[in-house]
Amino acid sequence: MTKLSVNINKIATLRNARGGNVPDLLKVATDIQKFGGQGITIHPRPDERHIRYQDARDLKKIVYTEYNIEGNPEKSFIDLVLQIKPEQVTLVPDTVDAITSNAGWNTIKNAAFLTEITQEFQRNGIRTSIFVDPVLEMIEGAKKIGTDRIELYTESFAHQYSLGNQKGIEPYVTSAVYANELQLGINAGHDLSLDNIQFFKQNIPGLLEVSIGHALISEALYLGLDNVINMYLQKLK
Repeated sequence: MTKLSVNINKIATLRNARGGNVPDLLKVATDIQKFGGQGITIHPRPDERHIRYQDARDLKKIVYTEYNIEGNPEKSFIDLVLQIKPEQVTLVPDTVDAITSNAGWNTIKNAAFLTEITQEFQRNGIRTSIFVDPVLEMIEGAKKIGTDRIELYTESFAHQYSLGNQKGIEPYVTSAVYANELQLGINAGHDLSLDNIQFFKQNIPGLLEVSIGHALISEALYLGLDNVINMYLQKLK
């Protein structure tokens, strides 16, 4: 079964909109795990506009499934991850002002930089995943870097699927087959939802994990968090 890791950035965004501690991020993370979520993902950014660095530290105490911290590996992020030592770190090439992740790494151009960071995290017992577009050269580059996994950036698939174009899955299938040949673990994320997750899962061989935040939290406004998590779990079997 593909694991479901729930990104809780949007919970932090809602809390920060009013100050205080409502909704309680730690309680939501605890409940997500109780409802069946198999991991918690956060994406702290330097401006702390949603997840704060202290949130990342506090979550370490209560996440008993898989803790995945994703972000751009600038110095403060690296220091935070090395302090917390989550099960997984996902390296994402965000610019400081990015609203959300919008591209994978160029693993050829950034090979030396990513190799050094990947090795540092691995020396500290942290599994590494590199965010990539479904491009074979970028996947081959990730393998040469020495990462444990890649995370396929799925916005293009989700957009094409919403237009009724199921052929948008094809570069992801090709990429997954190649990653399996290279013995790279496969994660995926971005714009995956209840509408498209089952089709994606059924077509991607060796899909280990998806991280879903915006869609899942939005769907939970109508259907409830417990219901939505279990709906995803059913579709990921």
